[in-house]
Amino acid sequence: MDLKIAGRTAIVCASSRGLGRACALELARAGAQVVVNGRNPDRLEQTAAAIRAETGATIITVAADLSTESGRAALLAAVPHVDILVNNNGGPPATDFRNVDRTAMLAGLEANMIAPVMLVRAVIDGMVERRFGRIVDITSGSVKMPLSGLDLSSGARAGLTGFLAGVARSVAHANVTINHLLPGSFDTDRIASLVASQAEKSGRPAADIFAERERSIPAGRLGTPEEFAAACAFLCSDMAGYITGQSLLIDGGIFPGIM
Repeated sequence: MDLKIAGRTAIVCASSRGLGRACALELARAGAQVVVNGRNPDRLEQTAAAIRAETGATIITVAADLSTESGRAALLAAVPHVDILVNNNGGPPATDFRNVDRTAMLAGLEANMIAPVMLVRAVIDGMVERRFGRIVDITSGSVKMPLSGLDLSSGARAGLTGFLAGVARSVAHANVTINHLLPGSFDTDRIASLVASQAEKSGRPAADIFAERERSIPAGRLGTPEEFAAACAFLCSDMAGYITGQSLLIDGGIFPGIM
């Protein structure tokens, strides 16, 4: 399918690995110029080189922490304008909510709510003026089905969803959309770290916990970054202009609700 975004400029946050990297690769395959971002400059350059080699697309790297104002400024300064913004950031580590002090809470809100909102605020007026904009926020399946131990992550990402709900409706007339992708269990470093943490706390083998997780998913497996990225790329496409303010859960069927 031709997504009709060839020549568009995309920023994909936290894209040196995992779901962010997969989304950057898929947008590059569609012909977009992509700004990739991460905190580890070496890993970021390796990712950019691999995407360039596979797609031939223009890939710009910005090594920066987007939880900081200076990091966001560096990211936005990399290109003259932004047509597509994919917000993404790592979540706080799993922990009992009693261990989440005020400092940790503010850091979690900064990373998973405030930073993406500030990036949206920076790019949205230009999108409205040009009559094209696609914003996709990678949040979490825990927004719909909160998980014990991920309370801060769930709360911050739910806050982001609620904050942008009204914004999405206010710019829809200009062919600017804001949607959210809610991943369940995907084969990424994030899942590996969560399983390792559970194994350490419980004293059980990580392989057993991993197998249990897979059995709990109706699809019988973890998702792949590639299939997640395909959904992201479609929401960024020219054809997705009538989809806005939505949260698409991609979890292999584990959420038991009908909506």
